[in-house]
Amino acid sequence: MSASRRSGTTDELGPDEPERESSDGSDLLAALLDGMDAALCAFDADGVVTHWNREAERILGWGADEAVGRRGLAGWAVRSADAEEVEGRLLSVMHAPGRQVHEFALLTKDGGRVLVRTQSAAVRGPDGKPAGVYCAFSEVHAQIDLERSIALSEALFEDASWGVVLVDVDLRPAVVNAHAARALGTGRTSVLGRPLGELLSHGVEELESALQHVLAEGAPPAPAEVWVSVRAKEGEQRRCWRSGFLRLASPLAEEPVPLGVGWLFQDVTEAKQAEQEASLLRFRTQQLHRASRAAAECEDPAEAATVHLDFALAGFADHGLIDRVAGGALTDAEAEGPVRLVRVAATPSGAPGPSRLAGQAGLPVRYAEGHPALQCVERVGALRASAGAARPEAAREWALARQWPPDAVHALCAVLRSRGRTLGVVTFLRGAGRSAFERSDAMYAEDVAVRIASALDLAELSGED
Repeated sequence: MSASRRSGTTDELGPDEPERESSDGSDLLAALLDGMDAALCAFDADGVVTHWNREAERILGWGADEAVGRRGLAGWAVRSADAEEVEGRLLSVMHAPGRQVHEFALLTKDGGRVLVRTQSAAVRGPDGKPAGVYCAFSEVHAQIDLERSIALSEALFEDASWGVVLVDVDLRPAVVNAHAARALGTGRTSVLGRPLGELLSHGVEELESALQHVLAEGAPPAPAEVWVSVRAKEGEQRRCWRSGFLRLASPLAEEPVPLGVGWLFQDVTEAKQAEQEASLLRFRTQQLHRASRAAAECEDPAEAATVHLDFALAGFADHGLIDRVAGGALTDAEAEGPVRLVRVAATPSGAPGPSRLAGQAGLPVRYAEGHPALQCVERVGALRASAGAARPEAAREWALARQWPPDAVHALCAVLRSRGRTLGVVTFLRGAGRSAFERSDAMYAEDVAVRIASALDLAELSGED
């Protein structure tokens, strides 16, 4: 079929116009019409079909050779009963400004009916007067799907209660919604095109690895929880984002061409922290229970004290020390004077193993004035200390100056109290691979200290007997 026949035009050549030039123009017009994603037909001022493209043929089944040249749509593309109304609405656009949108039920070649949405506008002649109408149409369900996709996209980037970020193939944000911009501590435009490393201080490697995996392999089967630290104006904020990823590919390419990754995330930091705290509390409660049962089987109360210490160390600290007040327990009035402490038990400094009893000679530990253990006795409460972010050499000197193992970086001292008296101090120590002790850790240490103090008090009573 020639291009001129498909488009409904005729080649009228002047005496000096080459036929090839006109043919090329008709071929280009036909190619443009047939390459459109929307169905298109056109009518002249008398309602005769002048153009009919391949998409119109696909939807209705009528070919261009069957449609072009027909007057109106009655009896073939529209039921005769509906033809007058449909054609009247289509042709009325010639005398109205702008475009008009209508929905019609058209007939297919095999006798079926299909609901289409049309956009029609007038075609003007050289003199500016109406010369016809062109009409672009598509199936309503396809149009609705498109509108839903557009509406969903706009809603995600405007009103979504979770973060949405489109990341390009270079792993840089291309579009972000308002929620994501707030989570990243930036504006919606200032974040665009910046490397993720400028927005996140920790967790960026894990996040970029996930994005690269999605680009190469596709979306993962389940959401992933990623811990990150956001560079905010008020300082770094550690957050946990439950993230889902989608690979974006161009629908216009014959083969899928990755356009980037759609990253959707929700902040679950509070829920994860509550979950972790509940899990930690369950574990510590179980440890206290196990320690109590194991200590009940010890004939020597001093050995029972080391059992409580060993059970407390699991997942809590790297080293443990028990120091007892030299000369016997102190009342609150006696605690105001100088205090000396004697080492009772300590974890082995080399290979891991059970704590060992010590201090048979009764020699005081060489604690300098202001030592955390001595302050703990004076305050009759828990006390935390840390070398902070000191260099390894400085941290080692800090630990050795306090008579602690050289790898200790964080310390927590809890006073040993029984029957209204101070018996000594239990000290828990952590290395550089652990975080500093927190208030919840101090509460746990005090629970352990109560049990150790009871065992030491019983050992003292047994010795008196």
